[in-house]
Amino acid sequence: MQDLCDEVLYRLQGNTGPGDAILLLARAHTVPADHVATWPLDRDPTAAATARAHAHRRLADWGVDEEVAYATELIVSELVTNAVRYGSAPLSLRLIKDRVLTCEVHDTSPATPRLRHARTIDEGGRGLFIVAQLAQNWGMRYTPDGKTVWTEQALSSAPSPCDHPG
Repeated sequence: MQDLCDEVLYRLQGNTGPGDAILLLARAHTVPADHVATWPLDRDPTAAATARAHAHRRLADWGVDEEVAYATELIVSELVTNAVRYGSAPLSLRLIKDRVLTCEVHDTSPATPRLRHARTIDEGGRGLFIVAQLAQNWGMRYTPDGKTVWTEQALSSAPSPCDHPG
């Protein structure tokens, strides 16, 4: 990649002023097919429970740490509930086990999900707040047919300060 970067910058030399060029190179890798799981979901009230069951089984098959699996099931539940409530069919859930555990929920609505801070008396509005607390990273990307809300989690739970003697 360094050779490619040097080549591009050499060719640009003299064609741009100082600071006029930005070059971004990324090295991508493939994820083994057995580390990706995708399920279509119905847009009905049982979708979150169905998605949690799919996630539970796959995370167990992958040997994912119990705490991470539990957090992932909560994330799946919240994201699918939001997709059912505010999104459009078809819906899908995808889990990717790579350097991190990625959870993606796709729907065909272009509406952007919003992180809200629910008041004590509010009955709803905590879903994305919960997701943001459980995930290392989360976000949303538009696709040609809607949007995907994604999260990333470390594959092992971090030790708690209480886990260390002292």
